Amino acid sequence: MVDTVPKGSREDAKRAIDAAYEAFQGWSSTPASERAKLLFKAAQIVRDNQKELAQCDTMEQGKPIPESMGEIARFSELCEYYAGIATQARGITQNIAQNIYCDVVKQPVGVVGGITPWNFPVSLFAFKLAPALAAGNTFVLKPASTTPLTDLKIVDLMGKVGIPKGVVNVVTGPGSVVGQEFLDNSKVRKIAFTGETGTGKHIMEACARSVKRVTLELGGSDPMIVCNDVDVDLAVKGAISGRFRNCGQICIAMKRLIIFKDVYEVFTRKMTEAVQRIKVGNGLVAGTTMGPLNNEAQRETIEDQVKDAREHGAKAMSGGARPVGREFEKGYFYLPTLLTDVPADSKVATEETFGPVLPMFCVPDLDEALRVANSTQYGLGSSIWTTNLTTARVAAERLEAGTVWINSPPLLRVEIPFGGFKQSGLGKELGTEGLEAYLETKAIYADVSGKSKPWW
Repeated sequence: MVDTVPKGSREDAKRAIDAAYEAFQGWSSTPASERAKLLFKAAQIVRDNQKELAQCDTMEQGKPIPESMGEIARFSELCEYYAGIATQARGITQNIAQNIYCDVVKQPVGVVGGITPWNFPVSLFAFKLAPALAAGNTFVLKPASTTPLTDLKIVDLMGKVGIPKGVVNVVTGPGSVVGQEFLDNSKVRKIAFTGETGTGKHIMEACARSVKRVTLELGGSDPMIVCNDVDVDLAVKGAISGRFRNCGQICIAMKRLIIFKDVYEVFTRKMTEAVQRIKVGNGLVAGTTMGPLNNEAQRETIEDQVKDAREHGAKAMSGGARPVGREFEKGYFYLPTLLTDVPADSKVATEETFGPVLPMFCVPDLDEALRVANSTQYGLGSSIWTTNLTTARVAAERLEAGTVWINSPPLLRVEIPFGGFKQSGLGKELGTEGLEAYLETKAIYADVSGKSKPWW
């Protein structure tokens, strides 16, 4: 155990929402340039405390220190990006008839309820917080119950640079209690959620009752297609990064490897060799390249998926078990695992596999690769590795996913919009689209003729 936090009640959540509601008028009327200055200050104080925050992130989440350092840096980057475009949220004024004018203005939504997961507790908090504050909204966060500590430290730091009381609030506690209050409370006008698809559907249903705005970033089963003209060593390197970073606990992690028959044997061999070089261990220890899973339930889910695949004929080329040794007794460790001969109806092929397990499929050509890639309810990310520009372009058009990477492991840029197709989500985060998601559009008509008569 790292530490303890309060187990919040619905009454605690109500008080936090009330605080955000009361702070909204002052924060939304603060000039965007002033809000931007405070976001820049927040970015800097988080950067100044990066090492301490990264240590906390690793201790509660499990990822190696270098990955935690990157996550803290991403928080500052997001605050700076949205601070930089905060003043660009503007509408238009148009003369639509003689002496009749219309202003189209952008206004903040109101109180935003953010619900974040445990895999990237800091950066996914920033995905929502930074654009919400830049747009003039106030914010209430319910972090994952296993990873609230770093977010609490960051919010405390934000108060020290002048973010007014009530603008950013955190309530720790169960989603069924705290999160449900967010959904039911009429003072919350938008929910921003990252998590699994089943929970996202519940949130959509609950928000429909009061027509709350929603942004949902949900599950994925992202395919990586490897063509027969590929640089095998480069693609293997991309696959290792795309699957096993953060112990495979990434929404956009590559979760199904689809390989052309002509390179399947050599690719599988080199992947196996690369996986066996991954250093599993305590994320606080130098040299560790993959830490443990975040919680026991997640490891049990992964073990069930691997067991199901094996029972249906799949073979483990590497891993497929917990590591052995005293250093692995504390923590939810699982070896990086490669599976071949995986049935199309097995759990690892049809469910989101949120851990260090990679099923590999052999296909004869691009058409079959695309059929396999798209044969899922999900559509978050996807990738194709090829030296043929035409092949890459055809695949990019036909892949049913919100993001396509060509010859690249999964990566996100703060200025580029991100979101899924199908059951992988609703709405966009990042980019100017991410700011727009926290704004309402209002039309204001004005008759300046003094005659007040219908003009149509």
